[in-house]
Amino acid sequence: MVDAKYKRALIKLSGEALSGDKGNGIDERTLDRVVDQIIAVRDLGVEIGIVVGGGNFWRGRQGTEMDRTTADHMGMLATVINALAIQDALERKNIPTRVQTALTITRVAEPYILRKAMSHLNKGRVVIFACGTGNPYFTTDTAAALRAAEINADILLLAKNVDGIYDSDPKKNHDAKKLDEIKYKDFIANGLKAMDTTAITICMENDIPVLAFGLFEPNSLVRAVKGEDIGTIIK
Repeated sequence: MVDAKYKRALIKLSGEALSGDKGNGIDERTLDRVVDQIIAVRDLGVEIGIVVGGGNFWRGRQGTEMDRTTADHMGMLATVINALAIQDALERKNIPTRVQTALTITRVAEPYILRKAMSHLNKGRVVIFACGTGNPYFTTDTAAALRAAEINADILLLAKNVDGIYDSDPKKNHDAKKLDEIKYKDFIANGLKAMDTTAITICMENDIPVLAFGLFEPNSLVRAVKGEDIGTIIK
C-alpha cells in the first residue's frame, strides 16, 4: 500500500456536493459516498479537518435586498446543518468526530478553540469546522484557508464538482484548458474563480499548497492524499 503523502489535510467541501442530483438539501446516498472517502483517507493515517459550505441550503442574499451581514449569518447557520449531517454519518460508521463552530452554539457543537481542535486531531478524531470564519463578508473558502493555516495542515484539498482548475469557465467555454499546476500569483493575476482571492492569499503567505479536484472521481480523496496526478495544484 502506498502511504499518504500528507500527515494532516484540511478538506474543503461545498454544500452543493452533499445535495447530489437534487441540487439542494442533503442527499443521503451522496453523503454516504463522501463519508466513505473521508474514512478511506483517515484509514491511511491522515489527520483530517473539514470545512463545509452551506450553499445547498442558502446562498447569500439570493437577489433580495436583505442586509449582507444578516444573509451571511444565515449562511453560517446553514453550514452547521451540513456539519452535523457529516458528523452523524461518520459516527454511524464508528469514526470519532467533533464539530466546532465559529459562532457559539454550545447545545449542538463545541465552540472553535484551536488547542481543542489540535488535541482532537492528534487523537485521530475528524474535526469539522462550521460557521465559516464567524464573520460576515468572508467565504467558506477563506475559512478553509484560515483553518488550514491554524492547524498547520500540509495541504488544502479543494473538493469540487469539476476535475480541476481551467483557464476559463468550462461551462461557458468549450475550449477551456485544464491546468495541471499554477502559481498563487498567477491564479490571482488571471482572475480565476475556483477559490476566492483572500483564501489564495492566505495560502500563499503560509505556503499551503491547494489541490483542486473532482470529489466524485473514483477514489479522488485517497488519490489526492497519496500525491497522485489528479486535479490542479496551486503552489
